[in-house]
Amino acid sequence: MSSPDPAAPSSAPVRVLLVEDDELMRRSFTVALERYGYVMESAADGLTGLERFREGAFDLLVLDVMLPGLDGIGLCRKVRESSLVPILMMSARGDGLDIVAGLEAGADDYVVKPVETGVLVARIRSLLRRATYAPSLPAPSLPAQPRPADEVLAFGDLTIDTGALEVAVAGSPVALTPTELKLLLEFAAHPGIVLERHTLLRNVWDYGWDGDSRVVDLCVQRLRGKLGRDRIETVRGFGYKLRR
Repeated sequence: MSSPDPAAPSSAPVRVLLVEDDELMRRSFTVALERYGYVMESAADGLTGLERFREGAFDLLVLDVMLPGLDGIGLCRKVRESSLVPILMMSARGDGLDIVAGLEAGADDYVVKPVETGVLVARIRSLLRRATYAPSLPAPSLPAQPRPADEVLAFGDLTIDTGALEVAVAGSPVALTPTELKLLLEFAAHPGIVLERHTLLRNVWDYGWDGDSRVVDLCVQRLRGKLGRDRIETVRGFGYKLRR
């Protein structure tokens, strides 16, 4: 067996839930990822996957789009009702419909099948690195604690506590996925400056030049839905910028 994945914390192995209806592919990915030190659990359909997710504590989900019972898009939406756990979607379609639907449902990233194990592991590692930014949902019932001024960034009524990694709009906490939070932090580090899509792919998604810019567009769309439509401005032909 290979040594544990460097993205996995040394104190506790990373637990991954794989939901894939193709038995051969499910077994193949399970064996391959276990060799990298991940603790794997799997399900063959969406409803069973949802049940496993609710029963266990997972660090990452890998969901196929085409699943019996409850498809991967629906499963992703169900998970996002209660959790910010990183989600990687797998799609066998090359036309992009599943990709867009998965990202709109709250997935953090996607791969197109057939996918090599090395590519899958690279995407998982990237997602786990991003997950360190947002370990849990905020608890709005708890009173806010004052923070040093240099840890709190303010853009109108949007505040970002860079120490506690908490985001609020008009004083109300906003739950962001790890990818959404890292994207917002990237914008906040360059307020008023246009960031090109390929720059965001490199800095947030760990992609090179061959990354799909749709992941940026859809994540920006989700951020706008949570923070306000006018918070992030589109600069046509170039990219996006956070308004000061």
